[in-house]
Amino acid sequence: MIRQLAACLLALAALGARAQLTIDITTSGGRQVPVAILPFAGESAQPQAVSPVVGADLARTGLFRLVNTVGVSPVPTEPSEVNFVDWQARASEALVIGKVEPQADGRVEVRFRLFDVQKQSQLASFSYVVAPAQLRATAHRIADVIYEKLTGEKGVFSTKITYVVKRGTRYELQVADADGANAQAVLASNEPIISPAWSPDGSRIAYVSFDQKKPIVVVQNLAQGTTRVVASFWGNNSAPAWSPDGTRLAVTLTKDDIAQIYAIPAAGGEPRRLTVTPAIDTEANFSPDGKWIAFTSDRGGSPQIYRMPAEGGPAQRLTFEGTYNVRPRFSPDGKSIAFVQRESGKFRIAVLEVDTGQVTVLTDGTLDDSPTYAPNGKMILYEAQVGGRGQLAAVSSDGRVRQRLVSSAGDVRDPAWGPLPTN
Repeated sequence: MIRQLAACLLALAALGARAQLTIDITTSGGRQVPVAILPFAGESAQPQAVSPVVGADLARTGLFRLVNTVGVSPVPTEPSEVNFVDWQARASEALVIGKVEPQADGRVEVRFRLFDVQKQSQLASFSYVVAPAQLRATAHRIADVIYEKLTGEKGVFSTKITYVVKRGTRYELQVADADGANAQAVLASNEPIISPAWSPDGSRIAYVSFDQKKPIVVVQNLAQGTTRVVASFWGNNSAPAWSPDGTRLAVTLTKDDIAQIYAIPAAGGEPRRLTVTPAIDTEANFSPDGKWIAFTSDRGGSPQIYRMPAEGGPAQRLTFEGTYNVRPRFSPDGKSIAFVQRESGKFRIAVLEVDTGQVTVLTDGTLDDSPTYAPNGKMILYEAQVGGRGQLAAVSSDGRVRQRLVSSAGDVRDPAWGPLPTN
């Protein structure tokens, strides 16, 4: 909204060149659970080692501390080989062992076990038979299991993120693993691409394209590579947001002369107007239960966050601190809303507790924008300006852990975190 509202949702800041993303944990706080992750037997003979990816996944949450395993010999691969007393002496509370074994059909079997060191008990044991090219994805699945067993919350290491970059004179919509690896361009254009949004099942991405020399809303099917224009009305078509059931989109249209929020079938069709005001109403976002829409409006004289029934109706103002609060995004449990707040000329990511109205500022940048929740609600990915260019950053929902997804070149903008995988 920092760029969009100022120009009725259409202004663009500079986008940057494509580069692989690497993660730098800049700060963390609170107690970290010490976890020992031993090298998996046989992984060194494969194109991708599993254990380093598992360790990196857990470490970047800020919730775990990796115990030094250098010098451990022999490396156990079965429960009977684990010396729990030794790992207690190393102050490890959890232990992960595993092995990778080639199969006759060219695939590999990946086995792992997770132990509670203090109780000397097994917490999890899984086996996956996959193609060697799927070893990194399998490592993310293993990290998800470990995270859930140790925290009680769903892991999000197997999820995807999308964002916009610029390569030379071409804009690209990139999709990558949650850790920034395996980035792929799913769309490229000589015209700007903004505001990507994942469908609830992760099969489609809605975005705003300028290919028709005006902003239009397009939905792309990722598996098929097909696109469908769903909103190309007179004026501007922007800010798509999916309903929780994936059947419709909330969009901002100016076809009736001023930016208002409409609902439109996800396959395209006739829009239904949800807001009827003389103000700019934009940046709709559905609550997870589908009952509410949070949005930005300047109907009170300055841009603020409001909430209305998902079918339209009277709106309730939610933000009152400051004169600029925009870009609302519901948390997965619907209890909080992340948004952008301007204070003393600086734009930062804040979180609003819906029931109490309490606002907590999470970031300390000068130009932070585009918050998007991880599907477990524990992290918020956002766009940060660093040294005059855009990068992706993340902050935990309690503000104690911060990450920066560092790109070696160019600006990276407009992130959106995809849903949990369905299988």
